[in-house]
Amino acid sequence: MMLTLTLAQLNPTLGDIEGNVAAMRRAARQARDAGAQLVIFPELSLTGYFPGDLLAEPAFLQQVAAGIEALHQASRELPQLTWVVGAPVPRVGPGKPLHNQLLVLRNGEVLLRYAKQLLPTYGIFDDKRHFEPGPDAAPVLRVGDARVGFLICEDGWNDDGQAYAVNPFACMRDAAPDLVVSINASPSDLGQRQRRHAVVAAAAQRHGLPLVYVNQVGGHDELVYDGASFCAEPQRGVCFEARRFAEDICTLGFDRGRFCAADGGALPPVAQAMTAPAFHRAQIVLGLQDYARRCGFRQAVVGASGGIDSAVTLALAAEALGPENVLAITMPSRHSSAGSVDDSATLCANLGVKLLTHPIQATVDQHAAQFEASTGAPLQGLALENLQARIRGTVLMAHSNQFGQLLLTTGNKSEIAVGYCTLYGDTNGGLGLIGDLYKTEVFALARHLNEAADRELIPRAIIDKPPSAELAPGQQDSDSLPPYPVLDEVLKLMIEGERLSPEEHVQASAMVAALQLQPEGAALIARIRRMVWRNEYKRRQAPPLIRLRAQAFGSGRRMPIAAVHPD
Repeated sequence: MMLTLTLAQLNPTLGDIEGNVAAMRRAARQARDAGAQLVIFPELSLTGYFPGDLLAEPAFLQQVAAGIEALHQASRELPQLTWVVGAPVPRVGPGKPLHNQLLVLRNGEVLLRYAKQLLPTYGIFDDKRHFEPGPDAAPVLRVGDARVGFLICEDGWNDDGQAYAVNPFACMRDAAPDLVVSINASPSDLGQRQRRHAVVAAAAQRHGLPLVYVNQVGGHDELVYDGASFCAEPQRGVCFEARRFAEDICTLGFDRGRFCAADGGALPPVAQAMTAPAFHRAQIVLGLQDYARRCGFRQAVVGASGGIDSAVTLALAAEALGPENVLAITMPSRHSSAGSVDDSATLCANLGVKLLTHPIQATVDQHAAQFEASTGAPLQGLALENLQARIRGTVLMAHSNQFGQLLLTTGNKSEIAVGYCTLYGDTNGGLGLIGDLYKTEVFALARHLNEAADRELIPRAIIDKPPSAELAPGQQDSDSLPPYPVLDEVLKLMIEGERLSPEEHVQASAMVAALQLQPEGAALIARIRRMVWRNEYKRRQAPPLIRLRAQAFGSGRRMPIAAVHPD
């Protein structure tokens, strides 16, 4: 007899216990209507992953307890359906006060409890801050005619035995279930989907265990979860995948060791991997949508410089929020080229975004005059350049405060890495969309946006012009920085390291090796490293940015400010 199961790939809101329970109820009813016997929700589906220090708040834990009781009641309303849910559950004894637990419910009863064994503390993870590891066990429960085993996220990532002393997969193999269910909250970054497929498919093949992998979707602060829940078999590997970057409720069949459609037919083909620019676009758009919605913003404001960074930020914001909900402001000074102002106007017309003009030169002159009157010294050089950026930041924050708009900062990862940005100026904002994109990737994303639209959303003049901050006469980025194709490869190898894709790693390594053969190149690498180290204080004060790589500034790369750094 075939087991029918529903993968409930939901977008929970952190801390919204009532809302998350309501979403799970709706998904369970949909599963029931599709004839499912088993409905599977993601890791910590009751609270959303990861709730952080909300787990230390007594009032929050009371809400969690009420939420678990509400799930019990909901399961009574659908007595033939078995629910697999995730929740933080109190524990007794020495150690941390909670377990990250998987609960199997049916008709108001808890049929099985399983606590996550492997608690990650690397990268963006900090599970051990609040949770105690569960015992080494392989929980198995009969659902219909199938014996189902259960794991939670990281428990399935140590089959090579390199990261932890315990391998839950080995214990699960000995229990010999017909099917393994893994509930997950696996954040998305470049290449992560492929890594999931490789790790889980290899374990399924090694142990002869078909596996269902149900993942969370949605944006939570800097992190974005892509969903992409999937099924893997020992012989076929990954044979089904849910939608990426969207909620999805999928009902499938499982019959004699193979997954199939709910009616017993063939599964749809697994989608091809996205190109890097398409991935960047999808992740940023979902991240902004959820960040704005959950923080109570309907509109966004962006400073339009006429450059590639603000152009791509505006295009992504218009896609995520609707062009009618995005405001662009151009703030020319005496150093602004006519082309930059005109390019901003063309861009905004293409996007359907309103553009305001707010000249800043009179304000700059007034500040400079008062500075000299107060100090007896003229304001000049870098201080005067930065004053312009800070006045622009002040103008943008005034609009944000006055009209309740989310200010989007426009810095890219290359500039943030080397400190080519002004604190309290162009770093002002509530969220950075492209702060985990290297400059060359920003150009690639601009070209992708135009190709996807089949028209020139971002004017060719913006893509082709030499990058410039326009804070001094004739200024270009290349006056202060190496060419971006060189800078980016050095930075990728330094910051991302082994987390680069094989192709990226070969390209970056070749560039760095060629530079090191010449004294000038070796000196350039040393200079870039010094720039990265000494600008940690700027990154610490920058707004959150949407994470696209494992080593994103803020969430994925944690460095001290006051330290002696290696050469």
